[in-house]
Amino acid sequence: MATQNFDQELNVSGLDCPLPIIRTKAAFARMDSGQILQIKATNPEFTREVRVLTAHGLYELIDESITEQQLIYLVRKK
Repeated sequence: MATQNFDQELNVSGLDCPLPIIRTKAAFARMDSGQILQIKATNPEFTREVRVLTAHGLYELIDESITEQQLIYLVRKK
């Protein structure tokens, strides 16, 4: 993952689905259009949730980093 600025950070590591996506949507509800949220997670199912979230056009996946220990996503609210 390249060094990227973000406006807010959300750590949902250790949480089981659906809590990570629920907390992600709640964080976006408090953000303005154009702002970027960095999301850190450990649940591999969250990758699919991020793909679904960004497929509908309200959010844009800017970058992702997936390792065995952690998933990190940068998502912009449109």
